[in-house]
Amino acid sequence: MAARKSSRVNRKYKTKYRIRNWREYERGLRSRGDVTLWLIEEAIAAWTPPKNGLRGGQRRYSNLAILTGLTLRVVFRLPLRQTEGFLDSLLSLMGLEVEAPDHTTLSRRNQDVEVPPLTRAHDRPIHLVVDSTGLKILGAGEWNVQKYQASRKRRGWRKLHIGVDDEGLIVAAKLTASSGDDASTLPDLLDQIQTPIRRFTADGAYDHRSIYDRVSAAGTEDVVIVIPPRRSAVSAGPTEGPWAQRKAALQRIRKVGRREWQKESGYRQQARVENGFFRYKSVLGGGLKARNSIAQTREAMIGCHILNRMAELGRPESYAVMR
Repeated sequence: MAARKSSRVNRKYKTKYRIRNWREYERGLRSRGDVTLWLIEEAIAAWTPPKNGLRGGQRRYSNLAILTGLTLRVVFRLPLRQTEGFLDSLLSLMGLEVEAPDHTTLSRRNQDVEVPPLTRAHDRPIHLVVDSTGLKILGAGEWNVQKYQASRKRRGWRKLHIGVDDEGLIVAAKLTASSGDDASTLPDLLDQIQTPIRRFTADGAYDHRSIYDRVSAAGTEDVVIVIPPRRSAVSAGPTEGPWAQRKAALQRIRKVGRREWQKESGYRQQARVENGFFRYKSVLGGGLKARNSIAQTREAMIGCHILNRMAELGRPESYAVMR
């Protein structure tokens, strides 16, 4: 039996890139590790929520205070008690007369805190790239596997679906169960985006006619959809409308090959979302600390906001080096 030909590009022929704004980018990378924190007067005033006028106990901490504590927890990968102590020490060093939320309050409010949407203002249609990755659920399951050699099949995980724009910033995200289908989750991501889509890129998991129709409805009149057809796909279908783009792609693949089509169509822009997953797992870790599914969703959304904030501090401007 003949050996299967590798689809990887030889290192000798890989495109090399050079960063033209290295000084500014390096300054931005250093800023990501800056632990200088401060609270503006508006934040201090909003630390304690106003009375709601209802009978019973009143909330001691506002949505802003809870988000501040949970953000520090995700950034520094701290348990809840250490998060309480860390935030309390920061407030003491700043000489502020406000209290840090206790760990019990952080755990309870993590299930109902309002996380701001990821929607960003764009002055032009965007290029949307979507994909999903798995995040482990840490906790008792991992401990049982380690101590009692329990079945590894019991270790759970969740699936994080994200969409990034031209600049690599996350503009839409959704956390689902591990069985969540990529194609069925796309409408929820598109509903989070208020800007028209001029170009859409995704992998073969999104190769469905409903995806083409849904993206066409959310995009511009000349929206370009780049999805690699399945290897068993046939070219039958309408010659007009969004589905015709799939037929044209399939015919081109049969003529020049899948690798050449990926290069011609710009499918390799899919690396933008893959880079987003790499940043998430390398900076924030590959698991979720929260035990409750609702709290896990908020933890993932807070993580996406953190990555966007870090990216805004400085992004590389690279160009291909001519051989």
